[in-house]
Amino acid sequence: MKKKFLVIRFSSIGDIVLTTPVVRCLKQQVANAEIHYITKKKHQAILEHNPYIDKLHLLDDKLLDTVEELKNEQFDYVIDLHNNIRSAQIKRLLKVKNYSVDKLNIKKLLLVTFKINKLPNLHIVDRYMDTVNAFGVLNDGKGLDYFIPPETENNTELISKINNDYVAIVLAGTYYTKRFPQSKLIELCKATDKPIVLLGGNDEKEMGENIVKACGQHVKNYCGELNLNQSALFTKHARLVITNDTGLMHIAAAFHKKILSIWGNTVPEFGMYPYIPHSASEIMQVRGLNCRPCSKLGSNQCPKRHFKCMMDLSISSMINWIDENY
Repeated sequence: MKKKFLVIRFSSIGDIVLTTPVVRCLKQQVANAEIHYITKKKHQAILEHNPYIDKLHLLDDKLLDTVEELKNEQFDYVIDLHNNIRSAQIKRLLKVKNYSVDKLNIKKLLLVTFKINKLPNLHIVDRYMDTVNAFGVLNDGKGLDYFIPPETENNTELISKINNDYVAIVLAGTYYTKRFPQSKLIELCKATDKPIVLLGGNDEKEMGENIVKACGQHVKNYCGELNLNQSALFTKHARLVITNDTGLMHIAAAFHKKILSIWGNTVPEFGMYPYIPHSASEIMQVRGLNCRPCSKLGSNQCPKRHFKCMMDLSISSMINWIDENY
């Protein structure tokens, strides 16, 4: 008999990528499982080519209309990997058995406010996997999934710009306090002669242009020129990836890349560090800074005004990592 599951995760890019082991393991380990997934329309590209998802539902502004569409599917179970007010509404209206991730918000608040760490030493992927324990589903240890569409993989114009010798540096980050500063990026790019590709969105385009002007032709700026899947392709083919705590970090982990992840106001203890990347991957952070973490998400300015969590990061250590792993 078919078992119909609805998986819920509305945002963000990284969080959605982090749910992919649940989707894969459910599909492969539960007999006759039919997997549906609901997310925001703007995140469609992340999941629409995932072969483990039988149907993708896109949330619009009219929640009740979306719920009526979902009711017609007659789900057996809801797996809520977002666990917010909106997902609670969906669960209440669908009236089927559901399992929800524990977001550990109180423990995160303790760490942010009082620097008391009561969080389990457990990656968010493993917490997501706990929601499907009741079905006998086990983590297969294969890591994250990201599926680039064939039209992007086979885009000859795009492929002509790609070789496997470059270091991809991801400038993007939702908040200022999660982004490695421009001055430090210029210092980093000037300190190496390795080919560098800068990745990010429109918000990072000007920063990328400034870095190229300051550092020279071994740096290429693709910020604002690529869509998500195209950026994922450049990430996939990079020799090394240096990245802030952002969505492309998790996409890089899905491709098991060598990742140097840069941490500012957020901390790996929240459980969202790169999941099963290449074994040469490292986490770069300023340890012992008594103001970290200052937020569980990020801020538009450093509350202390000194921004030591980023400004005190060692460029020489980054260069050593590049030279050892290139």
